[in-house]
Amino acid sequence: MDSFVSEAGPASSETLSNNALKRERRARERQVREEEKKKVTTNKTPENQRQQVANDDTMDPTQFLSNRIKSLALLKESGVNPYPHKFDISMSITEFIDKYRSLHVGEHVENTEISLAGRILNKRSSSSKLYFYDLHGNGAKVQVMADARHSNMDENEFCKYHSGVKRGDIVGICGFPGYQRGELSIFPRSLVVLTPCLHMLPRHTVTSNSDEAQSKKKTRNHSWTPGITRNPETYILRDQETRYRQRYLDLMLNSEVQKIFRTRAKIISYSRDFLDNLGFIEVETPAMTMAAGGAAARPFITHHNELDMKLYMRISPELYLKKLVVGGLDRVYEIGKVFRNEGMDLTHLPEFTMFEFYMAYADYNDLMDIIEKLLSGMVKELTGSHKIKYHGNGFDSEPVEIDFTPPFRRIDLIEELESRANLSIPKDLSSETANKFFLEACEKFDVKCSAPHTTTRLLDKLCNAYTELNDPQVQRQRFAEQLKDRQLGDDEAMVLDESFCSCLEYGLPPTAGLGMGIDRLAMLLTDSPNVKEVILFPAMKPQD
Repeated sequence: MDSFVSEAGPASSETLSNNALKRERRARERQVREEEKKKVTTNKTPENQRQQVANDDTMDPTQFLSNRIKSLALLKESGVNPYPHKFDISMSITEFIDKYRSLHVGEHVENTEISLAGRILNKRSSSSKLYFYDLHGNGAKVQVMADARHSNMDENEFCKYHSGVKRGDIVGICGFPGYQRGELSIFPRSLVVLTPCLHMLPRHTVTSNSDEAQSKKKTRNHSWTPGITRNPETYILRDQETRYRQRYLDLMLNSEVQKIFRTRAKIISYSRDFLDNLGFIEVETPAMTMAAGGAAARPFITHHNELDMKLYMRISPELYLKKLVVGGLDRVYEIGKVFRNEGMDLTHLPEFTMFEFYMAYADYNDLMDIIEKLLSGMVKELTGSHKIKYHGNGFDSEPVEIDFTPPFRRIDLIEELESRANLSIPKDLSSETANKFFLEACEKFDVKCSAPHTTTRLLDKLCNAYTELNDPQVQRQRFAEQLKDRQLGDDEAMVLDESFCSCLEYGLPPTAGLGMGIDRLAMLLTDSPNVKEVILFPAMKPQD
């Protein structure tokens, strides 16, 4: 019979049989496993678990990125795809909350299996066997209570896998609903990372104990809704440049920002439904035109290679919409982008969204009725009230209350200016006398107006509604007056559009038209004193 020398070394010269050697080897393997288990158990204490989460947040971001890339490389080498292409969800987070919010404390529905997916924005550990996550998706949040007792993994696998899950990861969860520790939760049977987040996400920071108390109170008692005031200082991501340049990060971390853009979308859909119910049809007109018309503004210019001609990005859809009314479409509207190559400030961007409609056999009085019903109904629908609060002069000022309760007060612009400012305005607004008068009035009341100081600029309005001009001869005369403004240096004045004048000669019925900026309306309803707050990807200067 063959014999082997024990691996115990020279001190054990006793020869062993095959069976004895196997028993010794198994004993040593058990001893090694026990020692490893002790090490793992030591590292899995609640304090160490919390320390690991803390280390993830205090680690240098570059090191965090490097570590994640390396861990993904190891997964790929082992044959695991860290970016699976499919995960079937049985319901959204919002649907989950709506269906199970009535559960009682301590109640679990373990015979039900639900699959959810979303992004983890917060991670906490109570022990090596219990992890808590905040799962976010589509504007909703639910707690994930990952308990090793409910997991399909054994304890070691559970600890190893969950220690590798990071804030920002997109995960898929299969589990059951329950109400534990005062909060509706999902208890995973399985949790899989669908898309790892390679970058370290910012955490909420406070500058003082009072700020922390205020932040906790806000989180507990106040969820922002349209029509009430906001405070961006409570956001997780606060740096304005980063928020606007990396809007995806802003949307991910600041829940109110998602609500802002959902409100903007509702403004547009409400406007569509309102006009559709009045018999209007939505149309699309060219965004590139051969003549920049419909408003007094400087256009963007481009070149059509195939036709070898200069084209202008539209500054307004007005002239095309009027042509459609001439053609027999009595009620038309368009919601779309317009482009004006001008300055940027808190209320102006060169690219913005215009809501414009035209209605045959109506005048501006009819439009006042329509816009009153549209705005009052919209504000009530979106905010639950006719009154809203707005920080018109910035978040560091007191908000003003704006009341959209109908009927709206109706005033004559010129008469109200004369009454409020104690002025006597010349009757002929197109005269040189009127231009000089308005220039002196602006200087007197410290009203800033950029050059050239044409009467049109000096009487600039935020929202316009008109009884439209339908006399082709007078229209040509108006274009000629605009030409004078251009000769005076106003390169924003409209140029003669002969095709439009020819169209009017076929007959434009009595028509009323209105144009309203969607962006500024969104500013009002979301308490956003900066227009970039309501534009998903606003124009920004290039970074150095």
